[in-house]
Amino acid sequence: MIARLLTALALSAFAPLLWAGEALTGEVQRQPVNVSAIVMFVAFVGATLCITYWASKKNNSASDYYAAGGNITGFQNGLAIAGDYMSAASFLGISALVYTSGYDGLIYSIGFLVGWPVILFLMAERLRNLGKYTFADVASYRLKQMEIRTLSASGSLVVVAFYLIAQMVGAGKLIQLLFGLDYYVAVVLVGVLMMLYVLFGGMLATTWVQIIKAVMLLSGASFMALMVMKHVNFDFGQLFSEAVKVHPKGLAIMSPGGLVKDPVSAISLGLALMFGTAGLPHILMRFFTVGDAKEARKSVFYATGFIGYFYILTFIIGFGAILLVSTNPSFMDASGLLVGGNNMAAIHLANAVGGNLFLGFISAVAFATILAVVAGLTLAGATAVSHDLYASVIKKGKANDKDEIRVSKITTIALGVLAIGLGILFEKQNIAFMVGLAFSIAASCNFPVLFLSMYWKNLTTRGAMIGGWLGLVTAVTLMILGPTVWVQVLGHAQAIFPYEYPALFSMAVAFIGIWFFSITDKSTSAADERARFLPQFVRSQTGLGASGAVAH
Repeated sequence: MIARLLTALALSAFAPLLWAGEALTGEVQRQPVNVSAIVMFVAFVGATLCITYWASKKNNSASDYYAAGGNITGFQNGLAIAGDYMSAASFLGISALVYTSGYDGLIYSIGFLVGWPVILFLMAERLRNLGKYTFADVASYRLKQMEIRTLSASGSLVVVAFYLIAQMVGAGKLIQLLFGLDYYVAVVLVGVLMMLYVLFGGMLATTWVQIIKAVMLLSGASFMALMVMKHVNFDFGQLFSEAVKVHPKGLAIMSPGGLVKDPVSAISLGLALMFGTAGLPHILMRFFTVGDAKEARKSVFYATGFIGYFYILTFIIGFGAILLVSTNPSFMDASGLLVGGNNMAAIHLANAVGGNLFLGFISAVAFATILAVVAGLTLAGATAVSHDLYASVIKKGKANDKDEIRVSKITTIALGVLAIGLGILFEKQNIAFMVGLAFSIAASCNFPVLFLSMYWKNLTTRGAMIGGWLGLVTAVTLMILGPTVWVQVLGHAQAIFPYEYPALFSMAVAFIGIWFFSITDKSTSAADERARFLPQFVRSQTGLGASGAVAH
């Protein structure tokens, strides 16, 4: 029973992102140029560039650039975090899952929320009290700075790189589908705009872009759900009974089950997504943008609410697409399939309920969504290099704000060029796989070190270093030896490691490695690190000595 329950939780946690990834995989055909979508998109970009200009005037210090001066409220931050999660791929992917599989979609989408309250309520408050700009500030609080920051920055950069690839490929494919532009044009466009946001606006601009995008996506999805419910007289019973009548699977869409064949991979990816959330650098950074621990707690509360609401909307949209899209021949091609594939169900529904103008709005929002996520990721990567490696390791904490921000901007340009290059290189790669890899590394390297540094007094630098690197190397090695890379990319007949996702094994290696090498560490520095746990614990609980918000 317990095993079944764990499998169900894991499945529910992983499915949305897996499907989100699948939403944009496979061959994509260029569509005719959508003028209303392009106009809407240009208007959005224009508005956000104005925000970037406004934010650039506010950036007077490193605190302003990396953490928006700590002046973001809990509500605003919660909305920005939700904006990071409500990606276009999630919007298209989950509604597509409901469109094809019915009830399964609800279980899987709501299940994704499991990781949020469990992990972030454990960590949000302590993070805010102990850190300054990055989670490496927290992990290295009582341990040796150089070693831990190097590990944290390396883990962060690897996670950011893989996540960026997924987003860039997603953006390229979306643009092909929605705007009728070339894939390469789309990738370069995203890369350039993202660099502008981060270079000039820093965290303040990135946060406000996320907030606007989240509001637009929630408004658009709410309107679509409202129009669907109006069609069935606001009666869920009628919505489901009519969907059963027109869906090829009939009554089967109302019964859960069977989307994942391999329970070990499912549990592995479930663990990766639940615990990887608490190791994602661009999410963790957001907790330093609020004034105090109370606002950090509020952020999680609001984020969980908005994300939950969004997933309920996608469920209604999916069923609405069964009713209004699958029965309309104008949305079908000659072979009777949905134009652009099943993953365009939500886009076609936008057309069905709101006409061409609303279709343009949803298309523009879908692209803007990716743009905002990419900007947050780039800022997290740039901060890891400038704050953790340059200021703390190379300059040993003696760098001034001006130099730190300069290094951050150089890194931003380098990451932008790298993201464009990788986006073009990995055009054919499965997005779900890239996202899964990013989360697996975050859960195997960043999360164990961060979590134990806050909660386990016997942790030592030696344990954190060896265990963290073991987790990182194991995750990457098993991923390469798994079916996706070893068979599909490298062309071997059979995979050495039989499961797609390694987190179940790599997380176990990381935690055991950290525990074993910490308890066997008898050095004097280890004794000092253990002694420093109590002052750290007091500060993490009370906030005494934590940096507050900066007034503007």
